[in-house]
Amino acid sequence: MHHVVVGAGPAGVTAAETLRRLDPAATITLIGEENETPYSRMAIPYFLIGKVGEDGTHLRRSPTHFADLRIDHVRKKVSTLDTATKTLTLADGSTVAYDKLCIATGARPVRPPIEGLDLPGAHTCWTLNDARAIADLVHDGAHVVLMGAGFIGSIVLEALALRGVNLTVVEMGDRMVPRMMDDIAGGMLKSWCIGKGVNVLTETRIEKITRCTTGDCEDTLEVTLSTGKVLPAHLVVISAGVRSNIEFLAGSGITTDQGILIDDHLRTSAPDVWAAGDVAQGRDLTTGERHVHAIQPTATEHGRIAAQNMIGMDTPYQGSINMNVLDTLGLISTSFGLWQGKGGEQARMVDAHGYRYLRLEFEDDVLVGAQCVGMTNHVGVLRGLIQSRTRLGPWKDILLRNPERVVEAYVGATQLP
Repeated sequence: MHHVVVGAGPAGVTAAETLRRLDPAATITLIGEENETPYSRMAIPYFLIGKVGEDGTHLRRSPTHFADLRIDHVRKKVSTLDTATKTLTLADGSTVAYDKLCIATGARPVRPPIEGLDLPGAHTCWTLNDARAIADLVHDGAHVVLMGAGFIGSIVLEALALRGVNLTVVEMGDRMVPRMMDDIAGGMLKSWCIGKGVNVLTETRIEKITRCTTGDCEDTLEVTLSTGKVLPAHLVVISAGVRSNIEFLAGSGITTDQGILIDDHLRTSAPDVWAAGDVAQGRDLTTGERHVHAIQPTATEHGRIAAQNMIGMDTPYQGSINMNVLDTLGLISTSFGLWQGKGGEQARMVDAHGYRYLRLEFEDDVLVGAQCVGMTNHVGVLRGLIQSRTRLGPWKDILLRNPERVVEAYVGATQLP
């Protein structure tokens, strides 16, 4: 039996390792596009600020890890997939045949059609190679413009700010992390960042990037904003969202939407093909709809369950939950599930001066969504209540009056008869 896993991120690595554990005699091939030891993108900010070296980003520390497991790690890009012949064609023209296939190709950063985005000094911050380029350009006092204050952008923001740069964040939405926080929470985060010396411009777009042509330029680029203002920049970091890597599947017969559509066993529409991680569009636990949840806990869980189903273990996946935890210059913010609500009742606690916020969203007496700022002690409880769809009974009315009693509610509701 030849198991092939395409994608060497957390989903792919977990799938390959699980396959080896469950099928000791199988041939296993792990194909990764980058010429790198498999690493975690979530560790890149720590590399940028010098908390870890490159080896600290690696998913597995031993350089012989995959060889020791008899997993063949191929560092080439997959160009096409033929599901009829069960064959992958690689960028160099070579082919790999499979018996069972897991697609875990992840996502890539979006590059908006903005003039000058391809100039030297404009970089995404997605790969380890991107991080190397950025690390070479940043220095204390350098002018840096960050395009985008979404979840990934806000992680990059912290890494850049801690390098001591003169940082301006340009976000076209009306608040920071608009897909994770409401106007109150996003406004708190903006105010917090400004207080830490970061210039945050919301409802603003980058119109173009040009080379600085005047003789007294200290920076290499000029960034023109929708407001008409022009910012000097030694470095522009692009964080404008991500898109699932599904282009190589054209003509394969695999059904795609925003990602690869999967069933509750992570199977695709093609026989003997599964999908996992940021490329997989599966069931949302709170809505029942199919979404791409591009977070590492979901990716690793996908990898494990896909592998179990590939070797014949009937392992259904209960569905993922939209979950984000963000640390921005010391302010922790989180959102879970249907944080914008589903038409049910809502409870809020706002302490703007103390940078504390809690919002709970209900459907009947079930908590279906939540968001927090500056309140880390509720994180596990909120996730547990939403994932378990625990009926709160009388505790719902208590939370409507005082949402900070959510820990008591969890204990009380789980003990209800």
